[in-house]
Amino acid sequence: MVAKAKTKSAWFCQNCGVESAKWVGKCPSCGEWNTFVEEIVVKSKNINVVGSNGDTKNKPLKISEISSSEEKRYNTQNMELNRVLGGGLVPGSLILIGGEPGIGKSTLALQIALHLKNYKTLYVSGEESAQQIKLRGNRINTDNDNCLIVSETSMENIFSHIKNTNPNIVVIDSIQTLATERIEAGPGSVSQIRECTSQLLQYAKQSAVPVLLIGHITKDGSLAGPKILEHMVDTVLQFEGDQNHMYRILRATKNRFGSTSEMGIYEMQHTGLREVSNPSELLLSQEDESLSGTAISASIEGMRPFLIE
Repeated sequence: MVAKAKTKSAWFCQNCGVESAKWVGKCPSCGEWNTFVEEIVVKSKNINVVGSNGDTKNKPLKISEISSSEEKRYNTQNMELNRVLGGGLVPGSLILIGGEPGIGKSTLALQIALHLKNYKTLYVSGEESAQQIKLRGNRINTDNDNCLIVSETSMENIFSHIKNTNPNIVVIDSIQTLATERIEAGPGSVSQIRECTSQLLQYAKQSAVPVLLIGHITKDGSLAGPKILEHMVDTVLQFEGDQNHMYRILRATKNRFGSTSEMGIYEMQHTGLREVSNPSELLLSQEDESLSGTAISASIEGMRPFLIE
């Protein structure tokens, strides 16, 4: 049995994503004022109703029949990122990288794509043209014929490119620029972000292809879009730093496949992001002469020791 298409209008909180049948001044979920925006929601025409005779590839298994062997992770060739992820990219995982504008999210994602020379990577950009990405690639000074670049914002076209190229890893820059024809709302709206992320999540789990999403953050430092976005993904990485200084910090605020106490440190240079394997160069003044009133203390973050002045 196939259900007919249904069109409805609903109100969504732009801060937390909660849905309401009518406009309300104060969100009952997050408590913010004047955040509800009306959006038209269109459900797909071809929806299989529960109870239909459709077949599925997934079969229920006994817990004793499920293999408990550890899946092989993809080595990103980036030791700081591998440390934060817990050893590398897990096949079929959905990873969200958030940070302030201009902090270096796109540079980090492009470096990951260019350094994965043993895997075919599809880098999808909704914010820049292919020529602009090429200029950044020249600055990074890394070439990789297995890295495919496409500028696209339509989810239907993106899945068409994925079908034609059959990549091992997909990078989306950024999730706020994507839109699907199933939702009659502008890119960046709550319903568009939720639907596009849901489609990418379904693709990642069914194909075992890891997907990296770049996300914007709001003025208060939280990820833009509905709060459910953080619950849908497997890993949430925060890329932090001061644009007036060179150093950047990568933290995991959520990680289903590793620890959230690890931290990666980078230095922004004109050739891209340099991994800082020795944090003491950042935390110590490197003064040769002894100064009164200073002391060096040892601390630990995850599995890494730090010397702090």
